[in-house]
Amino acid sequence: MKWGIDLGGTKIEGVILADDGSIVDRRRIATEREGGYDHIVSRIALLVEEMKQGTGLIPEKIGIGTPGTIDPPTGLMKNSNTTVLNGQPLGKDLSAKIGVPLTLANDANCFAVAETLMGAVPLHAPTAKVVFGVILGTGTGGGLVVDGQILGGAQGIGGEWGHMFLDNSGGYCYCGRVGCAERILAGPSLEKYYANISGRSLSMKEIVPRYRAGNDPAATATMERWFHFFAKGISTIINVIDPDVIILGGGLGNIDELYTRAVPQVVNHLFNPRMDTLFLKPELGDSAGVFGAALL
Repeated sequence: MKWGIDLGGTKIEGVILADDGSIVDRRRIATEREGGYDHIVSRIALLVEEMKQGTGLIPEKIGIGTPGTIDPPTGLMKNSNTTVLNGQPLGKDLSAKIGVPLTLANDANCFAVAETLMGAVPLHAPTAKVVFGVILGTGTGGGLVVDGQILGGAQGIGGEWGHMFLDNSGGYCYCGRVGCAERILAGPSLEKYYANISGRSLSMKEIVPRYRAGNDPAATATMERWFHFFAKGISTIINVIDPDVIILGGGLGNIDELYTRAVPQVVNHLFNPRMDTLFLKPELGDSAGVFGAALL
């Protein structure tokens, strides 16, 4: 049995997978992160205990997907938007609380490994060796999988393309730098750009239909700018890593024009006369994070 926990900002999800990938147990509880770090640790332990009680099974080890990542030299959490986790020995404290060995990985890495081993890649590109998983939503993240294994890197930041420099027009990022990809490509950044040029505050769910209708110049400018910078940003990933497959996840990954308008522009920035990289939609939906945690 493979046990996985997906730690989110609002919910904690747990799953137990059988060897054939079928779900033995799956449940969620609220994170209650306002209670602080120790409370979050207790909530994760509570979910594991509920899963044990509900199934009669005992885990030998557990994979955990987290916002942010573990700093390899120190074992402390960093880069998490659940800020109470940063600087804390989450893996050590959880292992002591739950009493079994744990493997922790960034949630974008969990998404990437799940889609590589259980989702889009086996269905559409079963011979792929290098897969890059993209998260486009309230933030911009990524995970790199090579031969079925997460490539986290020496500093635990492998795949973090959301904080590579893309363009000064993105302005200041929460990470302290200017022009990060997240400040241009993520949903809140697109909504902010639209508001700045139109004087109206709309959500992406409102902006996209206006773009499709063709009667809102600000929506057109917002989306065309998004397509341009997505192509420019993801081309850097291809030029450096040259993955076989790129999977586009997150809420914005469901926008069809990302494939029809943005992806064709990628070749304009490649060190190659054509683009052979296969762009795929994810197959696992919001299950990818917790499935990937179990696969750790």
